[in-house]
Amino acid sequence: MRWDDDGVDAKIVTGEHMHLIRAVYEPGATYELHSHPYEQFSLLLSGRLLLTVGDETREIGPGDGWYAPADVPHGGKVLGDEPAVFLDVYSPATTAILRIFATARPVPAGEEPQG
Repeated sequence: MRWDDDGVDAKIVTGEHMHLIRAVYEPGATYELHSHPYEQFSLLLSGRLLLTVGDETREIGPGDGWYAPADVPHGGKVLGDEPAVFLDVYSPATTAILRIFATARPVPAGEEPQG
């Protein structure tokens, strides 16, 4: 499933115990500071982020990863002129993630998201 929500292009693969999401944030976009009751591993594939997890803020680039434990605030800002592309793995699988996808605009195959 692929969706576009406020200019964030994302695809999800969901299983019985986890979700894998590929997200693309455009240059200058904000990955809002938030928390949730499930843990998250992420890997930045391309671009640069000023990332905050809990009390730590650092600049990361391609190949850098992070872990956000359950209920720990995390978020960031895309730096530079290149989109930030990253993979998120959420565990356990949760209907909360599926609800987010259910409220976003589905993007038909071959169509580029607007925004």
